[in-house]
Amino acid sequence: MSLKNYGVLKGRPIGRRLGTQANAHYQVHIVDNTTDYRIAVNVQSKLSPSELEYLVMDRFQHPIIDALVDLPLGFTKLPAQPGGAALDFIRGNLFDRTQMIPLPFDVPGPNNDLNETIDSIIQQAMGDENALVYAFGERWKTEPTIKDKIFGFLPGNGIHDIHMNQGNAAQFKGDDGVWQDGGLLVHFPQQQRWVAIFLKFQSQAWHTDDVTGHTIPSPVTGPTPTPTPIPGGQPGEPDGVIRIVAAMVNPIGGQPERETVTILNTSPDEIDLSGWALADKAKRKHGLSGKIA
Repeated sequence: MSLKNYGVLKGRPIGRRLGTQANAHYQVHIVDNTTDYRIAVNVQSKLSPSELEYLVMDRFQHPIIDALVDLPLGFTKLPAQPGGAALDFIRGNLFDRTQMIPLPFDVPGPNNDLNETIDSIIQQAMGDENALVYAFGERWKTEPTIKDKIFGFLPGNGIHDIHMNQGNAAQFKGDDGVWQDGGLLVHFPQQQRWVAIFLKFQSQAWHTDDVTGHTIPSPVTGPTPTPTPIPGGQPGEPDGVIRIVAAMVNPIGGQPERETVTILNTSPDEIDLSGWALADKAKRKHGLSGKIA
C-alpha cells in the first residue's frame, strides 16, 4: 500500500521531549510562519531486536540539498520517485549502509543512547535562530478540535515514520514502498552545515523490490557464493559478492560507447548475471547478462 501522505516538513524547532518506555518516540515541536507541528521519531522498535540502527552524518552532502533549500516552510508532499527530494536508503546513494549501528534509546549515563544522540543535534538547532529542521515521513491528518498530546497546541498536526519505510516484517508490510523513506536533516546556514539522521529497524531488510519495496527473500537453492565479508553485514542482506570497482564516464572525445563500468566478483564461484542491471542516479537501468568468474 505504501505511505499515503509522504513528504517533508520544514520549520524552526522550538521544543522537544525525549522518548520514554511509555512512549518510545523522540518528539520535536516545530513551527512555520503560521502553524505548529510535532515530529514523532521512533527510538525503539516494537519488534525484536528493539534497538534501532542509526547513522548521524555531520557535514552531509547530497544533490537533494539543492531541492530542499528552496522549499517553503511547512509540509510539502513529495512524489515517491527518483530525481526529486524523496529519500530512498537503498536506491538514493545517501550513505554507506555498513556505517549504521544499533543503539538503545535509553541508557544510564551521558551521551550514550539514541535519545541523547538526536537531542544533541536538536538542541543545537534550537539554540540557532537560523537553523531549520527537515523531517521526511508521513503527515498525519490534522485534528482541528484536538490539542496535540505532547505539546498542547491546537490543532493537532504533525509527521511520523521518520525512518526507513521498506523491507518491513510481515506485520508492517503495508507501509512498504520505494522512494518514501524517512529521515531528519538539520541545516545550519551560517555554518554552511547540514546534519543528517537516518534510522532503520533491525527487522527491516536491505534487499527490496524496486516497485513494491517488499523484502526480496534470499535464495534457498543452489550453491552459495562466499563473499569477502562486509563490516556490519547481517543475515538476509545483499552480500556484496558483486562490486563496482571502477567507472569511466564522459570520456575525452565524448563517445558514449566508450563509457564503461568495471565490476568484480569477490567470490571463488562463477555467478550468473541474468536479471542483474546497472542503474544511474535516475535509476535508468542497463541490463546485464552472461557469467562472471
